[in-house]
Amino acid sequence: MSDHFSGPRAIADPAADIADLYVFPSPERPGYLVLVMTVFPAAVPGALFSDAVLYRFRLRPVTVANAGARPGFEVSQTEYPFTCAFAAPVKEDGGEAWGQVGTCTTPTGEVISFRVNDEQGTEAKSLRVFAGLRLDPFFIDLMGVKATEKLRRLAFKATGDNVLEGQNVLTIVVEAEVAAFFGAGAGPLFAVAGETMTTGKVPIRLERVGRPEIKNVVMSSKEFDPVNRDLEIRDLYNQEDPFCLAQPYAGAYRARLNANLAFYDSLDDKIDWPLDAHGNHPLTELLLADFLVVDVSKPYAEESCFEIEQALLHGLTPKTCGGRSLNDDIVDSLYTLMVNGGNGPRVRDGVDQATRPASRSFPYLISPNPNPPDLKARAAVPAAPPKEGVR
Repeated sequence: MSDHFSGPRAIADPAADIADLYVFPSPERPGYLVLVMTVFPAAVPGALFSDAVLYRFRLRPVTVANAGARPGFEVSQTEYPFTCAFAAPVKEDGGEAWGQVGTCTTPTGEVISFRVNDEQGTEAKSLRVFAGLRLDPFFIDLMGVKATEKLRRLAFKATGDNVLEGQNVLTIVVEAEVAAFFGAGAGPLFAVAGETMTTGKVPIRLERVGRPEIKNVVMSSKEFDPVNRDLEIRDLYNQEDPFCLAQPYAGAYRARLNANLAFYDSLDDKIDWPLDAHGNHPLTELLLADFLVVDVSKPYAEESCFEIEQALLHGLTPKTCGGRSLNDDIVDSLYTLMVNGGNGPRVRDGVDQATRPASRSFPYLISPNPNPPDLKARAAVPAAPPKEGVR
């Protein structure tokens, strides 16, 4: 699942576990950028945010960089953070229901207060904020993902089963005016990452996320890695600064990506991403620069995740805003990128939308399910092997 349960540490602390990160130009307010972070996978009604965790969006301007034949992104040291913090829950008006308030600190230092689960959100000059329980917008055929890895061939069914059907997540939505917070001349490309940190004088990074499925698909499997076959690498990776990879562990991350990306490339029985003389995969460095890239000068697009990266890899000019919308079918996009690099048919997992597609109006995510199913029971159901020839 995208970044849900992305390692033992995340599983142990669900309130700090980032499920997903989304960034896209506002479909209803031109000139505004929408930032969405979902946390607490499989949250039940009544779930609230931790008062011991900071939830932060980090944005930095980027430019396209060409290192030989492998394009990438050069990240500026200038940063624009939006940081959300929450007070301890309290029982309101002597009743039994728990309420919670939060604050959003903007890049300009303004502090905006809001109430959790306020359906209208809070609006201030150049900013709107919402936080609360919503329906999980992510969708994936997890059984097909597991079967593909186990059988070592594409094992998705024509119609898949969304393991997150009916599940909820805690959600933070920040909609910010680009000119007000980044300046008229900034960008237009921005790198965006999300992270959770401990509160206190010396904050410790608990988890970070950029592109979807880097940890749970690209990095998760150990069996193909000849160097770190016994290492659960995701907890280490979660503690990394999204914009500055620690060199002591960089070799371990590269070895894992080189091995796993080569496996995914083999799934259609042809090689679209030949390794170099040192065994490096062409996508490794690009994906290790693990952040979403959005073009704030372009309008909202529903299917645009990885489009900027794909265009750069093929020497083309990007056509969309990139980033990642709430309805973007990123599982299909990622598998297509890894398996055939866009040189073949689109790889489908058989799940094309969430339980209910997100709207194009603030706060964009759909109201939560009052009776979510048991995710552990659903995820534990063994996958039925697909019929021969089904991809």
